Amino acid sequence: MSLTLYYHPLSSFCWKALIALYEGDVAFTPRSVNLGDPADRAAFQAVWPLAKFPVLVDDAAGQMIPESSLVVEYLARTQAAAASLLPADPERSMAIRLADRLIDSYIHLPFQGIVNERMRPDDKHDPYGAGQARAAVRQGYDLIAPRVAGPWMMGEAFTLADCAALPALYYADYAVSLDAWPPLRAYLERLKARPSVARVLTEAEPWFQYFPLKDG
Repeated sequence: MSLTLYYHPLSSFCWKALIALYEGDVAFTPRSVNLGDPADRAAFQAVWPLAKFPVLVDDAAGQMIPESSLVVEYLARTQAAAASLLPADPERSMAIRLADRLIDSYIHLPFQGIVNERMRPDDKHDPYGAGQARAAVRQGYDLIAPRVAGPWMMGEAFTLADCAALPALYYADYAVSLDAWPPLRAYLERLKARPSVARVLTEAEPWFQYFPLKDG
C-alpha cells in the first residue's frame, strides 16, 4: 500500500491522524518510531528532519505530509472515504478548521506544557508555569464548550474537529478535570464510544503506563 504513517501510539497528535484513517477505513502501513533508539530516530529524520509525529508518506503520489491537521486534510482531499472529515464547502470547511485550531492552540498545546513540566528534573520544576498552563486549559474549555453543536463538534457529521478534540480532551482531563464542564464531559464520552476512537485507545493501552500524568 502506498500510505505509511510514522507515529507513536501514545502520541496525542498521532491520535488525530489515526482516528481519521480509521474513520475512513483507509489502508496504510503503520510505522511506529522509537525516538529513544538512535537508529530509529535517524531513519525518521531522513523522512522529516524535525522528527516530530505524525508524518504521512504517500509513495504513489511522492508526497510527505507532516503535522496532524495537514495529514487529516490530505486524507480528506485524496481518500473518498475520508472526504466528510473536511467537506468541500468553503464556509463549513473554514469553520471546521477554526475549531481544530482552537482545540490545538488553547487546550492541546497548554496541556503539553503541563506534561513537559512534570517531566523536568526535580530541581528544574516550574510550578508557576504549570499553573499558567492549567489556567490556559480552563480557558480553552470555556472557549470550546459552547461550540459543541450536536453529538459532534460541528453537529451531525464527524469531522476533523472531532479528530482534534478527542486527544486534547482525553489527555487534558488528567490535569484539569472536565467535571466542571458537563457538556464537554458528555462529548468526550461520546467520542470515546466512537469505533475509530475506541480502536485508537485500545491500541494505546499498553503504552499508558509511560504517560507522566497517569498516576495523577
